[in-house]
Amino acid sequence: MMRRDRASAALGMIVERDEPGEAVVSMRVREDMTNGFEITHGGMVFAVADTAFAIACNESDDVTVAAGADIAFLKPTRAGQTLTAHARRRALSGRAGLYDVTVTDETGDVVAEFRGRSVTTRRAQPVD
Repeated sequence: MMRRDRASAALGMIVERDEPGEAVVSMRVREDMTNGFEITHGGMVFAVADTAFAIACNESDDVTVAAGADIAFLKPTRAGQTLTAHARRRALSGRAGLYDVTVTDETGDVVAEFRGRSVTTRRAQPVD
């Protein structure tokens, strides 16, 4: 999946861990990822969390997508900092899944908490 993910690649995301039900993704915040207050745009924080979530929940040959997600922003970050998103499966029942993602900065401080809900489709992963 990540080989075809042009959005995550364009944002400079790096997959640090990819295991069934768990993933870690990091991203260095660039100047063009900040908002008018010179802090990291919330969409960028959401994006790194969403990518970790996507990796964690795509553990079979069937495509799994987000059914919904919520995020709580807890601490601002700035250009030059590195965000790390750690996604973990909390529950899986049939085709529905629940995942928590903690986003931290390079000091280990929690920047955001994300909760994603997944649904596994009956579609196979695209063939490269």
